[in-house]
Amino acid sequence: MRANSLALRLFLWAAGWTLAIILVTGILLSSLYREAVERAFDGRLQVYLRTLVADLAAPETPDDKLAQGVSEPLFELPLSGWYWQVTQLDSAKPDIRASRSLWDGGLPRLPVPTAAAALGVRSGYVNGPEDQKLRLVERTVDLGEEGHYLVAVAGDAAEIEDDIRSFNRALIVTFCGLGLVLLLTTGFQVQFGLSPLKRISQQLAAIRSGQAERLEGRFPVEIAPLAREANALLDANREIVERARTHVGNLAHALKTPLSVLMNEASSRADDPLSQKVSEQADIMRDQIARHLERARMAARLTVIGTITDVAPVVLAIARTMEKTNRNKDLRLKVDVPEDARFRGERQDLEEMVGNLVDNACKWAQWRVAIEVLKERAEPDQQVVRIIVDDDGPGLSPAEREQVTRRGRRLDETKPGSGLGLSIVVELAALYGGTFTLGTAPIGGLRAELVLPAA
Repeated sequence: MRANSLALRLFLWAAGWTLAIILVTGILLSSLYREAVERAFDGRLQVYLRTLVADLAAPETPDDKLAQGVSEPLFELPLSGWYWQVTQLDSAKPDIRASRSLWDGGLPRLPVPTAAAALGVRSGYVNGPEDQKLRLVERTVDLGEEGHYLVAVAGDAAEIEDDIRSFNRALIVTFCGLGLVLLLTTGFQVQFGLSPLKRISQQLAAIRSGQAERLEGRFPVEIAPLAREANALLDANREIVERARTHVGNLAHALKTPLSVLMNEASSRADDPLSQKVSEQADIMRDQIARHLERARMAARLTVIGTITDVAPVVLAIARTMEKTNRNKDLRLKVDVPEDARFRGERQDLEEMVGNLVDNACKWAQWRVAIEVLKERAEPDQQVVRIIVDDDGPGLSPAEREQVTRRGRRLDETKPGSGLGLSIVVELAALYGGTFTLGTAPIGGLRAELVLPAA
């Protein structure tokens, strides 16, 4: 899941940058194309403008033959969107001569000169007759004694917009296809690039489930150090566990002999109060040492990675053993356990926990003991095994249930045992991250419920 999440984040990051670059590039290309189209259109208009200026400056050109060099038919078609106009600026009453296409209208002047005004030619957009959007170029001409004139030529800006619109459509289609290809390529690259990490994740899951012991296979140069360090960590973990087990065994052996000597010496002087006290305290010491050594042994085993135990064989074996040992009580043991139930831990610990629970149930049951094992999902990524042991005995009150889980507490001294069984179950379950609870069984007695991590 984490690898997939990283892949998704990388893909979204790459896709976001790709789309942003495509969008900025598209806007830039569209702007550059608009400028190029406007320059080309202005160049076309300036050809007509220069023709008008040449005709205006020619002394032999009569007024009614002005712009005779302009051969564009659209200047003759009324309201065609193509117009020219010559205005004398220094006469008392403005003398305006215009193309037939203007009909009875006129061309407005540009409100603000553009940068090209320094060359005498200005260009820009204006609204013409019938609210047509026009691209207009104009120039002031000084003919000396003949006067000052403003020569303007305008063309329909719809041609510019249509051309740009067609280019933008082609640009959008092209960039959408390019973006799709880039997204697919990016997704493939992300998946291919993260596949070694996914393989490492799968192998680590196999190690945790007990199906493998090390990371195997060839990895890219960038990932190989991670695999080597993970294998080194696994090896170091095993070495630490083995050393801990060795130290626990050595400590148990080192303490066993001195305690045995103390117990023997105290037993040889049974009438001496001091010997009785020494024997009592030595017995307590032996019990405490056994308890803490057992905890150390369990904790050391729990650090071993990849230990998996099938639950069904353990439960069935314990049930058969208890039926044999309690044959004189004519007990009926009912067992319901799925074949695929697996405990994430060592078999010895599972046998100790389940054995204590079933043994306790058989001691107090009258006729019936029921053992049920369930596989459940505690969290989206965590499974548990729920082991339920019911009996039809007298049961326990809530206060008694709390007492019996304490180490060494026995509510009935007539029953055999040391009072350590349920406390060991509690400690083992806690070490594995599980829980142990007592309640009332549907068949009338005590219900012991053990929840452990599953594989």
